[in-house]
Amino acid sequence: MILIVDSGSTKSDWIAVDNNGNKLLEKIRTKGLNPAILSEKKLYKLIRKSKDLKNNSDKVTHVFFYGAGCGTENPRMMLKEVLEDVFPNAKVEVNEDTLAAVYATINHPKEAAVVCIMGTGSNCSYYDGENLHQRVKSLGYTLMDDASGNYYGKQLIRDYYFNNMPENVKIAFGSKYNMEPDYIKYNLYKQPNPNAYLANFAEFMFLHKDSEYTINLIKKGIRLFATNMIMQYKEELKTVPVHFAGSIAYFSQKEIKEVAEEMGFKVGNFERRPIDGLVGFHTKDL
Repeated sequence: MILIVDSGSTKSDWIAVDNNGNKLLEKIRTKGLNPAILSEKKLYKLIRKSKDLKNNSDKVTHVFFYGAGCGTENPRMMLKEVLEDVFPNAKVEVNEDTLAAVYATINHPKEAAVVCIMGTGSNCSYYDGENLHQRVKSLGYTLMDDASGNYYGKQLIRDYYFNNMPENVKIAFGSKYNMEPDYIKYNLYKQPNPNAYLANFAEFMFLHKDSEYTINLIKKGIRLFATNMIMQYKEELKTVPVHFAGSIAYFSQKEIKEVAEEMGFKVGNFERRPIDGLVGFHTKDL
C-alpha cells in the first residue's frame, strides 16, 4: 500500500493506492500536520486518530508526504521520524508542499515554471524541469504568507475592528463569525493552529465578491505576494509561466490574471487540490 499525503496547516488529505495507482481506501482526511507548528506528540495523536491509518499501518510500503512547514530541516526530519514510527514497514519521503504543487500543475515532467501555493499559507518556487529553487525561505504566517487564507483572515478582522469595512459588509461579517474580542484572542493565543483559525475567515471574501471592498482586498494581497515572492524570479519569468495551487488561488483566478497583466508575468494552470495529480507521478515507476 502506498500513501500519498498533501498536508496544509488546516487539513491533510491521504490517498491509499496500490502500485498501479488503484485506490485501496476512500480518501482519508486528518487535521493539518504542520511540523513547524505542532509538537511531535501532537503529530502522533492526529495521525493515530484515523482508524483507517491505524488499522493499515503495517501494510504501508511507501509514504510520500508533502506538507506546509516541511521546507526546513528540523521540522521535516521530526515528521519523517514520526511517520517511520507509525508506518514501520514503509519507506518515507517528506517534502515541502511546494513540490506537490509543482508535480500537480506542470504540463509535463520536464516543464520549467514558477509555481505558487496560495492556501492556508503561501509560498513560491522555481522548478527548472528537474530541481526546485526557492529564493525566499518561509518564516511562516506571522511574518510572511501574503495572499494566503491566514493573511486575508487577519486583514478582515483588522478592517472590522478598525472600521475600515463598508457598513453592509461589516454587518454581514459580524453576523457570520463570532467577533467577541476574548473569543478571537483565545483562538489566536491559546489554541493550536492560529494560522488555520485565521484562514477560516477567508471564505467570506468569496461569498461577497460583489463588493468593491472585497475585490480590492483580494488584489492588494496578490500584489504583495507577486512583489515579494513571484518577482524574485524576474529573469525566469521572461520565458516560463506561473502556475498556482490552493483554494485561495483557485477562487481568485480573475484577480490573479488582472495583477499578472499589471505586473507583466504569464499565468499558467490552476489546481485547487494538488493531491489529485500526485498519484500518477508516484506510481509510474514502482
